Amino acid sequence: MTVRGYLAVDSGGSGLRVAVGVLGREPAALRESREPVRTGERGIDPGHLMAELAPLARASAAEAGVGELGTAVVGAAGFATLGDALRAELPGALARELGVRHVALAADAVAAYVGALGPRPGAVLAAGTGLIAVGTDLKAWRRADGWGHLLGDCGSGAWIGRAGLEAALRAHDGRDGGSAPLLACAEEQFGPVSKLPGRLYPRSDRPAVLASFAPRVATCAAHDPVAAGILRTAARHMAESAAAVCPADPAPRVAFTGGLFRLGEPLLTPLREELASRLPHARQVPAEGDPLHGSVRIANDLAAGRLTLPGEPTMFLAVSGPGE
Repeated sequence: MTVRGYLAVDSGGSGLRVAVGVLGREPAALRESREPVRTGERGIDPGHLMAELAPLARASAAEAGVGELGTAVVGAAGFATLGDALRAELPGALARELGVRHVALAADAVAAYVGALGPRPGAVLAAGTGLIAVGTDLKAWRRADGWGHLLGDCGSGAWIGRAGLEAALRAHDGRDGGSAPLLACAEEQFGPVSKLPGRLYPRSDRPAVLASFAPRVATCAAHDPVAAGILRTAARHMAESAAAVCPADPAPRVAFTGGLFRLGEPLLTPLREELASRLPHARQVPAEGDPLHGSVRIANDLAAGRLTLPGEPTMFLAVSGPGE
C-alpha cells in the first residue's frame, strides 16, 4: 500500500528547509539547504528552487516511508513581489519532478502567520533582519512594511543595528544623540568606525551586517538611555505595523515570530506596552510554531479539504496539478 504524504517548504534568505510527513501527522523527516534560492530579472528562479528542493524532497520521502507526495506547500520569501515565475512554473515542475497533485504557494509571511496563529483572525509580526506585519479576518490578507532596509523594515534587526551604529558615529563626531557605549561596541565588533562606511557600503549583505549589531544595542539598553530609546522606537514602529493589519475583530490575537525577538525583554517589554496602548482589545499570545510549521499545517488542511485561508495571488495561491 502506497503511503501518501506531504511536502512542506520554507524558502528564506538563508536557504531551504524541507519537511516530509504522512498526512495528518507531524513531519517524519527534516532536511535543509544552506544555499538561498536565486533571484533574477524574472524574480525568484523556479528552476533553481527545484534544483535545490527535488533531492531534499526525495531523500526526505524515502526516510519518512512516504511513497507519494500528493500535496506540497512552498512558503517563499519575496513571493509577494518577486513570485510571478513561481506562480507560472512551480506547480507544473512539482508535478513532473515529484508527482505532486495539489500545490499551495505562499508568501513567507503567510506561512509565518499560520505557523504562529493557525487559521484564525489576528495579526503577526515577523521580524528578523527585516520586518513585516501580516493580518487577516479570513476574508482577505493585509500586510504592512516589509519594504526592505532602504525603504522600510522599520523596527527590524537591520533598522535597530543601523540606528545603533548611527548613535556610535554621533558619539565619535561629538554630535548630540551619540552613545559612548555603542561606540565602544561598534569598534569592538567592526574596528575603527572611521573605516565602517568602506567596509559596509560595498557589501551585498548589508542588511545582515547591520542586523548583526542589534544584539549589542539590546545589551547596552540596560545602562544606556540612547540604546534603550532605539529599542523603544523600534517597538513603536512594530506596533504601528501590527495595528495597520489587525482585523476589526472583537478579540483578535497578536503574535511575534522571528529571530529578532531573541533580543528578549529589552525589546519585548516596550513592544508589549506599545501594543497594549494601540490594540487594547487584542490578545498577545505566544507563537505556536515557525514558518515551516505553518507550511506543514497548510499542507494537512489542503489535503483534508478544510483550508480556510483567503486566496490572493500575491499572498496565497492553491492550485491543482495536471489531471485534477
